[in-house]
Amino acid sequence: MQPISSTLSGLARRSALALALALPGLPAGGRHWHSEGWTGSWGTAPAGPAAPARLQTFADQTLRLIVHTSIGGNRVRIRLSNEFGSAPLRIGAARIGVRGAGSGVAPGTDRALTFGGNASVTIAPGAPVLSDPVELNVPALGDLAVSLYLPGTVQASTIHDSGLRTSYVSPPGDFTAAATLPVQRTLTAWPFLTGVDVDSTAPAIVALGDSITGGTRSTVDTDNAWPAWLARRLHAVRDPVPGLDARPGVVNRGIGGSRLLGDSPGPLAGRRILDRFDRDVAATAGVRYMTLMIGIDDIGNSPNAHPVSPSALIAGYRQVIARAHAKGIAVFGATLTPFEGAAYYAPQKEAVRQAVNHWIRSSGEFDGVIDFDLATRDPARPSRLLPAYDSGDHLHPNDLGYQAMGDAVPLALFGSPGAAAAKPLPADPQEHMQ
Repeated sequence: MQPISSTLSGLARRSALALALALPGLPAGGRHWHSEGWTGSWGTAPAGPAAPARLQTFADQTLRLIVHTSIGGNRVRIRLSNEFGSAPLRIGAARIGVRGAGSGVAPGTDRALTFGGNASVTIAPGAPVLSDPVELNVPALGDLAVSLYLPGTVQASTIHDSGLRTSYVSPPGDFTAAATLPVQRTLTAWPFLTGVDVDSTAPAIVALGDSITGGTRSTVDTDNAWPAWLARRLHAVRDPVPGLDARPGVVNRGIGGSRLLGDSPGPLAGRRILDRFDRDVAATAGVRYMTLMIGIDDIGNSPNAHPVSPSALIAGYRQVIARAHAKGIAVFGATLTPFEGAAYYAPQKEAVRQAVNHWIRSSGEFDGVIDFDLATRDPARPSRLLPAYDSGDHLHPNDLGYQAMGDAVPLALFGSPGAAAAKPLPADPQEHMQ
């Protein structure tokens, strides 16, 4: 009679063998996932669904979506989202390549994308999906073309509406492999596509904010939002930022109308920052730093006589800081830019902006401070944007103003963790001259 321990050992071996035979084979790359490094090179923040009058519908069509990278790599993957959808989203085929001219893909760069080894994928309502990695020489500061075939009738319930990039919609059919997409119409939005990652050991910087981070009123197809100017500066420096082995990726998660504390009534403004932090920041590949410029829409949309209080906004900032630190992410607070002359301006609201900016500069609670107010205000009237930087609505900068913002970001912030710990800025004399 065999010892009990020997019998149990044999049963364990046979059970393990049976389990191994029953499970599908492990992909060759699956054993090495822990050694892979991925960094966000491009990204946007989804919202939706739009009101019925603005809801885009596609009928058996191919989208060719154009995005601009911040850093390059030798492998690439994309993130698609059905997070605001109420029905399954079917992607019949997907491809990626370096953009050529117009709706074209540069010769030799077209790559088919798969999802768990399959050429198509159905994304459940409320869920995102990552593609399998594919070999591609992705350029830094270059354009990629992501093609998605949408069989049947599909509503763009998950979308970033203000893409400020011309993308393309085909006539009916799967044209994902076409060197030049036949174009039925164009759009300046990104339906379903929310991220492009490259293989890299570099960290990612997430710019979290509202329309001023998103680049509203900048020139379409020029990449003039301030995070794009930051990416150019990081790429142009002769050596990587001290303390870093590689230039960081920059991912713009600004949404027009976004607020810190409350949801905008417009569905395309997305959820409040406190709701979307986990998806738009923490889930970004390689994120190590984030900038936070938010609150002007909380202030502007509050009642003139009783605007939102500085203490309420500060409590919200503290929540973001705490949640970011719990994920090992450094948070750099950005002062709120001037808005006198904007439709929702009032002197009582300006007092709130000044109080918030004073706290951002002086509290020491952020890991660093970016003084966008100082960079964009009119020295002769600090409650207003400098006229040369004003897009005309007295709220959003123009291309030159966004460049000034990108130039105002201290690159030393993105060094070794802890190297740029926040120190209170010198007192702003303008705060006492309002």
